[in-house]
Amino acid sequence: MKRNKPIFLRQGWDRYLRLGKKVKRLRKWRGAKGGDSKTRLKENGYAIRPTIGWGSAHAIRNKVRGMTPVRVENMNDFAKVTDKKTQGVMIAHVGRKNRTALTAKANEMGIRILNKYKGNKQ
Repeated sequence: MKRNKPIFLRQGWDRYLRLGKKVKRLRKWRGAKGGDSKTRLKENGYAIRPTIGWGSAHAIRNKVRGMTPVRVENMNDFAKVTDKKTQGVMIAHVGRKNRTALTAKANEMGIRILNKYKGNKQ
């Protein structure tokens, strides 16, 4: 089972706009470099640094919804799926027409799609 991890935020993200004070996608982790940086020195009360101990368990690593993803770009790639119970397909960045065709093929074969399209239905 996956455990809860803290959100690792860059030092100073709450002080500057360019580091993501108002824009969440800018708050990605960067290592603290300052000589007197309390984050770098791992002092109490400051941001937690990502370390190797925060990694996922081996049994659930590289899984999406409990299944191993197989990248699919065209109809021939469905041959890569060997076990329908433990493998699912992730449809690559393709156009709407190809995505619709690939989705229909996956549903016909009984293969689970791990990245369903949530856009406009047409």
